[in-house]
Amino acid sequence: METRSECTRSEAATTASHPTTMNDPATIHAVLDDATRSLGALSESPRLDAELLLARVIDMPRSYLFAHPEEPLDAQTVDRFRAVLDRRLAGEPMAYITGIREFWSLELMVTPATLVPRPETELLVDLALREIPRHADWNILDLGAGSGAIALAIAKERPLSRVTATDISAEALEVARQNARQLEIPDIEFLAGDWTEPVRGRTFNVIVSNPPYVCSGDEALDALHCEPRSALSAGEDGLDAIRILARDCGALLEPGGVLLIEHGAEQRDGVAATLQEHGWSDITCHTDYAGLPRVTVARRG
Repeated sequence: METRSECTRSEAATTASHPTTMNDPATIHAVLDDATRSLGALSESPRLDAELLLARVIDMPRSYLFAHPEEPLDAQTVDRFRAVLDRRLAGEPMAYITGIREFWSLELMVTPATLVPRPETELLVDLALREIPRHADWNILDLGAGSGAIALAIAKERPLSRVTATDISAEALEVARQNARQLEIPDIEFLAGDWTEPVRGRTFNVIVSNPPYVCSGDEALDALHCEPRSALSAGEDGLDAIRILARDCGALLEPGGVLLIEHGAEQRDGVAATLQEHGWSDITCHTDYAGLPRVTVARRG
């Protein structure tokens, strides 16, 4: 099963050739070269990681690194860079180190209280937007909002609709609220509680969710140790949260309303069977940009 994280192979971190000292003289170019070699066994984009980390340490844009490759770095700067490089070599996601992650062209704050938003989740947003007319005054619900990535993207693109977002984690919701303030998207309603509990008795036109779906025994979880386990794992087959959504979301939807769920590539049939068991109709699975089954759409029967 594919992993959900850039917090990649833990064994790679232990074998990475992290230098104990940076090359002398410590120029921008030399420091980046050393860091790139160290990150090669861990990251799919070692040079980019090194550049982003150094840019953060010196508080300059990446373009500054390209324009001043021979600029010397003092010992204090090198030490601060080595400290953040050590965190990356230990498997910590770049998003947690830099504190930001881009999603749907939105710059989001992320912390260890939230799952790092993934590019494949943009498919969930794309499909939801196809369901919501541009000028509709609809009610939209995001279950398990985390950093608020999905809710914020939908609210940005459909400003006339009302978006509600729930999460069981108060810490995650505070991150989502801060993102909404930073992005000046003020009208999202954030509610704390377990799945549909905070919105019982209300109805919505569209419900979206990127629930935990990694199997509890999946070895991939070892490489995802940096991220909150509750946002990743959902029982032996990874479908526990999806079963809850299939059971409870129908009562929250207007007639003809639609439910969109992200899931693992190997879970297409299990998700479809679960939805059918609870009376959902027009069940369709959509593939992500890598050609893998990723989002299932179903309508209230």
